[in-house]
Amino acid sequence: MHMADALVAPAVAGTMYACSGAAMGYSMKKVRLENAPEKIPVMGVMGAFVFAAQMINFTIPGTGSSGHLCGGMLLSAVLGPEAGFLSMIGVLLVQCLLFADGGLLALGCNVWNMAFYGCFVGALVIWKHVMKNGMSRKKIIAASILGCMFTLQMGAFSVTLETLASGITELPFGVFVSVMQPIHLAIGLVEGLITAAVLVFIYEARPELLWGYNACGPENAPVGRMSYKRTIAVLAIAAAVTGGLVSLAASSHPDGLEWSMEQVAGTAELEAEGGAYTAAGQIQEATAILPDYAWKSSESVTGTSFSGIFGGAVVIFLSVGVCYMLRFFKGRSVKHE
Repeated sequence: MHMADALVAPAVAGTMYACSGAAMGYSMKKVRLENAPEKIPVMGVMGAFVFAAQMINFTIPGTGSSGHLCGGMLLSAVLGPEAGFLSMIGVLLVQCLLFADGGLLALGCNVWNMAFYGCFVGALVIWKHVMKNGMSRKKIIAASILGCMFTLQMGAFSVTLETLASGITELPFGVFVSVMQPIHLAIGLVEGLITAAVLVFIYEARPELLWGYNACGPENAPVGRMSYKRTIAVLAIAAAVTGGLVSLAASSHPDGLEWSMEQVAGTAELEAEGGAYTAAGQIQEATAILPDYAWKSSESVTGTSFSGIFGGAVVIFLSVGVCYMLRFFKGRSVKHE
């Protein structure tokens, strides 16, 4: 659901940058005050996993469309809304600058549509209330599916509002909404199932990694089957395998947004002219060393594999580096065995 620059007017793009920037500032303030420095490596590894998972488009049967994980619900269920939101920004920034996935002008929109709803609405409205009286596998599955479907619907609707406000006449609001919402409902269901599988694994392996676990109470607290370090290592390996190998099996069908545009406008490639679009395009052309997750001069599948592993590594480096540079999680470390 990464929006291209041609879908947003500069004024709308600036507004969404301001909204996403305000949410980022709030999140940074909250994370700095949080006494949980053990989250730093988790932010990096989970961010890398979401980056890799987003490379895998899964086919929606009978539609000719595909979808991919957004990841906001997954990250916030592990890290909490603020740290999850910051991790998602890191993922989207790396995708935009290094792989030209999503427009630079539209980055504020993509952060809001894909990260804000999943992290804040998904965590605070759905996850927190479902887990109110303790965690269980059934609750995790229910919260994952409900959260992903609901927040993806919000994100898809925001896309239509942003194109409406931008005056994109090729995508009439009523028709665009009627196509966008159903396909993203199906995509949200699949994302919910994937999210549930990952979160149930974490719950069984090291449950205290999940946000809100400490509120369960000792009588409800499950016993983890893996050490903290081993759990992080398994997630890191899963991210590498997903990005380096599983990504090669991604569906070739257009994603939900592109498919919806083709249904309404007959094309997913809209044109836009103006200095803002030209400048944003030139910046991305200069920074995107692996555009569309491939070598610039070759169609070899090694470009996709390298992109998955390299991109995940950059996300880890960026997440961990920013945490230390900006002094996130200033409390004393918690020892894990």
